[in-house]
Amino acid sequence: MSLIAAVRSDSSSDVLTSLQAVCDSQGLGDLSARLADLADLVKWDMAALEEGIQSLPVGESVVHNSAHHLLEVAGKRLRPMCVALASRLGDGLDDKTREFGVAVELVHCATLLHDDVVDAGDQRRGVPAARTLYGNAASIFAGDWLLVDALRRVRAAEMPDVLVRLLDIIDEMIFAEAIQLENRGRIDARMRTYMQVVEGKTAALFRWAMFAGARAGGLGSEACKSLEEYGLHLGVAFQLIDDHLDYAGDGSTIGKSPFTDLREGKMTHPVIVALERDPSLRPVLEELVASPADEVPEEAKSRLLAALNHTGALESTRELAIRKAGAACQALGALPESRARDALFTVARATVHRES
Repeated sequence: MSLIAAVRSDSSSDVLTSLQAVCDSQGLGDLSARLADLADLVKWDMAALEEGIQSLPVGESVVHNSAHHLLEVAGKRLRPMCVALASRLGDGLDDKTREFGVAVELVHCATLLHDDVVDAGDQRRGVPAARTLYGNAASIFAGDWLLVDALRRVRAAEMPDVLVRLLDIIDEMIFAEAIQLENRGRIDARMRTYMQVVEGKTAALFRWAMFAGARAGGLGSEACKSLEEYGLHLGVAFQLIDDHLDYAGDGSTIGKSPFTDLREGKMTHPVIVALERDPSLRPVLEELVASPADEVPEEAKSRLLAALNHTGALESTRELAIRKAGAACQALGALPESRARDALFTVARATVHRES
């Protein structure tokens, strides 16, 4: 039984089963078998974490409804899985520290609720975004509610350094969002700026998940540093594949329409690479960014897709994701061999093969 199915057999977001199918179709039988072992290793931890996520109070307010609308459409739960796996390198999770896994998913969902308002997003995880059903204000307050609940859960574990680290991570995420906001709608092809945003907005929360899990498991400072480095590289690899899928993925599978990031004024890795290799693409990008979401010029879209292919930008993005996944695995080199360490290798390798 897969990790999500262990709790919700009707879930359509069974990420490990989906990844296994992808690996089988690509002839990656060894990786598929490792994913099956990973599912078996974490299924009970993930069952408890899912129960915690779904146990948030249900009220009649639009704020509660907005939050639960997103929570009930189960995502990948990759960040809680990272908490569970990091802890298993040591003593594992207890009743108090299990809340770290719940907390990291709540923080993640809070950012999604806020992002959809900022980006005027209409779809999330393949369903209407909460803001389209309950309004922008309800979505913002729902995100705030989830964030406060997450902080309370971490505080209740009585491990002050984990709480302080989470506050620092949230600060990093806000700073990264500010950089992205300042550059919205601008054709900024600086890779340094892109990496600042990715490391702060996406990878930072993966870092905290690994740190929190390591501390929950009673690991020492050097092991915590190694696992945080793993989280950094894993988070960057994850975002690079997201960028790749925005142009190469199936909209019905990835849960959003193609060109979403560019229409929201965000410069992503394949677009930056394509512009570096073909400067004549700039007017096309300017036209796409300036166009209303429902009036994206088909000719400009076609020209961009052609450029992404003839410059090798999509391939370059995927190659960098693979290198980052490899760097994540290298960060685990000093840790003792264990089933949990092998599972973290599997997570990194499988991340670059996902299709949603």
